[in-house]
Amino acid sequence: MATIEPSFVHGVSDEPLRYLTMGQLLRDAASQHAAREALVVRQQSIRWTYAELDTRVDALAAGLLALGLQRGERIGIWSPNNAEWVLTQFAAARAGLVLVNINPAYRLSELEYALNKVGCAALVTASRFKSSDYLEMLRTLAPELADCAPGALRASTLPALRTVIAIDEQAHPGMFRFCDVSALGGDAEHAELQRLAPLLQPDDAANIQFTSGTTGMPKGATLTHFNVINNGYFVGRAMRFSAEDRLCIPVPLYHCFGMVMSVLTCVSHGATMVFPPEAFEPRAVLEAVAAERCTALHGVPTMFIAELDHPEFAAFDLSTLRTGIMAGAPCPIEVMKRVLSDMHMTGVTIAYGMTETSPVSFQSGLDDPIDRRVSTIGRVHPHVQVKIVDADGLTVPRGEKGELYTRGYSVMLGYWNDPERTADSIDSAGWMHTGDLAVIDDEGYCNIVGRVKDMIIRGGENVYPREIEEFLYRHPKIQDVAVFGVPDQRFGEQVAVWIKLKEGESADADEVRGFCQGQIAHYKIPHHVRFVDGFPMTVTGKIQKFMMRDAMVDELGLAVERTA
Repeated sequence: MATIEPSFVHGVSDEPLRYLTMGQLLRDAASQHAAREALVVRQQSIRWTYAELDTRVDALAAGLLALGLQRGERIGIWSPNNAEWVLTQFAAARAGLVLVNINPAYRLSELEYALNKVGCAALVTASRFKSSDYLEMLRTLAPELADCAPGALRASTLPALRTVIAIDEQAHPGMFRFCDVSALGGDAEHAELQRLAPLLQPDDAANIQFTSGTTGMPKGATLTHFNVINNGYFVGRAMRFSAEDRLCIPVPLYHCFGMVMSVLTCVSHGATMVFPPEAFEPRAVLEAVAAERCTALHGVPTMFIAELDHPEFAAFDLSTLRTGIMAGAPCPIEVMKRVLSDMHMTGVTIAYGMTETSPVSFQSGLDDPIDRRVSTIGRVHPHVQVKIVDADGLTVPRGEKGELYTRGYSVMLGYWNDPERTADSIDSAGWMHTGDLAVIDDEGYCNIVGRVKDMIIRGGENVYPREIEEFLYRHPKIQDVAVFGVPDQRFGEQVAVWIKLKEGESADADEVRGFCQGQIAHYKIPHHVRFVDGFPMTVTGKIQKFMMRDAMVDELGLAVERTA
């Protein structure tokens, strides 16, 4: 009788895990690749070598200590991509602070929640981005900024926040200028950095990234130096990265894709980070790749689609490209084929993971057959364990569908100050329950076939219906609401909502969207709005969102071919 192989895979590697901190990682890179370009930020006309980057990080870390920040305190960063973001990432780590990534799209209620949830003592903020005036939003939340000395904020709504650092040439009441902070650190602070270095441990919390829950408010996934350094390193190994590579990074730094899979991948291999303008614009990405002779490009499928479909696409020489990553959302087969051929990225890889696992658990390899690279998420990452389980928690045979669990070095410490929700996600054996439905075949290739819960992935952003529903329940006219995702050719999925109004009330879609404007991130605002008299229900009274989704797909003609 043939043995039935279980859906358990373990990434075996001849490369050991790296036990060091982010501060040490950069120091090692600066030692080995001192004269190589580390950071190119085109819109800021910045070109720094690894030696220069390391020196600037030291100065900023000393400046943060001079502001009175203590080891273990949290420092938020609320900004689009720029050199200051990268400096803050490494300076916070070197000063023993925990960096808190805040989504640039966040609005008032989301910003207030994030800062207070983890008790940010300091915040590095851009002055504005697109339609968001960050400083005005901060003044709305903390009007005390107008009258306090920089570093001495005492705001009733943000009780933990003492220090605001503005990325702006102009001085603002109650705030430090980012460009002044590095000069604040003197001999004492630099000596303190030397004293701290051996005390900081790879297993210390280094980063908090907010990921929304299917119920309630966003959770602060807490990641260690060990988590993110190793994930970035092995992401690079899958692409065969070396110090000769130059990676174009249009994905946001606040997300694991930018901070870990891009920045830490480059630094761990001595490669060059190239940032096009802070707001994604397909022509600017194509221009950056051509001008900087980039060998690799990262992006979510919507970015690659926009680049491929740009009217001037053929005018740019992309022949230096060889590899990169497409991730963050289901990847259309035809788009993958065009990336392989038209963008010369014959070594493009697909990656899958989640913030709570640092993030990558699966990635396709350069030697994988083309059909596997365009139709699966590849095989398990080195040093990571994965199993597929059924509703009873039993491991299913290969080829059968179930929920994907992952375990190993990459699993987060937990959700910050949220032991109950941590216990709901990580079981007693250390398995992280991803909520994704998957199938692993006999060769170890994995396909994501659905989600246990109803998370929406819109253009690479995870959108959790419950969070939007709870916000919409605040509307005085709304009695009941159900949010779900529908296919979308451009974004992969779009947010749809069915609304039941209170007796005698009337409203339209524009009123609903207007209610959301400025209060929740733009990508969470419902695109499709329908007013209904009721919802399809089970006999036990549970809303059947799959029936609502099917009805919307039929109504809008939204059939979209997509892969894993």
